[in-house]
Amino acid sequence: AAYMASGLNPKRSILFNQSQVPEHAELAWVFNCVARLGWLNRMTQFKEKAGKDRENASVGLYAYPTLMAADILAYRATHVPVGEDQKQHLELARDIAQKFNSDFADQIRKAGFEASTFFPLPEPVIMGPATRVMSLRDGTKKMSKSDASDLSRINMTDDADTIARKIQKAKTDPLPLPTEEAELAKRPEADNLVGIYAALADKTKAEVLAEFGGQQFSTFKKALAELAVSRIAPVNAEMTRLLADPAEIDRVLADGARRAREIAGPIMDKVKDIVGFLRS
Repeated sequence: AAYMASGLNPKRSILFNQSQVPEHAELAWVFNCVARLGWLNRMTQFKEKAGKDRENASVGLYAYPTLMAADILAYRATHVPVGEDQKQHLELARDIAQKFNSDFADQIRKAGFEASTFFPLPEPVIMGPATRVMSLRDGTKKMSKSDASDLSRINMTDDADTIARKIQKAKTDPLPLPTEEAELAKRPEADNLVGIYAALADKTKAEVLAEFGGQQFSTFKKALAELAVSRIAPVNAEMTRLLADPAEIDRVLADGARRAREIAGPIMDKVKDIVGFLRS
């Protein structure tokens, strides 16, 4: 519902539940046998989520980046729009693709493909001024729906009053907004709020500072709240309308799963042939 309310047309963009397309899990297992422990040990998101108690973290959390690689390469995707925090996972997907192509080069050629390009090396597409949106309560941590505090994030389902309240309560420092980007980069909470405003207004951070630099946060937060409400409220209203008809959402997802399998199924069949799995 959020995707459609944001403007994605399910007739053009295939929307589906990952668990309804088993090729994702099948390819993830193959990639688990290709990826190296050293690669996964470098993944900063696992370190952040596991924290100091990493020995009690699940294997699923540890190997999640290989599932992400499967999500991408099950469709032989070449470009993937991501936030800055996912760039490292895209680099891992490239490493996995390259090693698969190298390890199974002979089998790939026997299957009639060019060994070096069976799996493409996907490129991250990182755009806009808010490539990594941070928590409203801590400008050094990314905004996440798993954060214990609901005040740390703006949800797509938040109403206008809730959005305004969260922005007003967002953590800031006591100084006025800077006038230069170099100074902004040294102040994480200010940098985050300016980045959010820039993304919502389709402006650069420099343009936002030209308008609000030197002003107090109280003035800027009021403007940011009004802008956020104006951009998110229509999405919220459309989500509410869509969620009132869950049968239609289920129909869109089922159709999307069918269309996704039409793409991923033949690719996974080729992978099974290449690595020597039996196919039913």
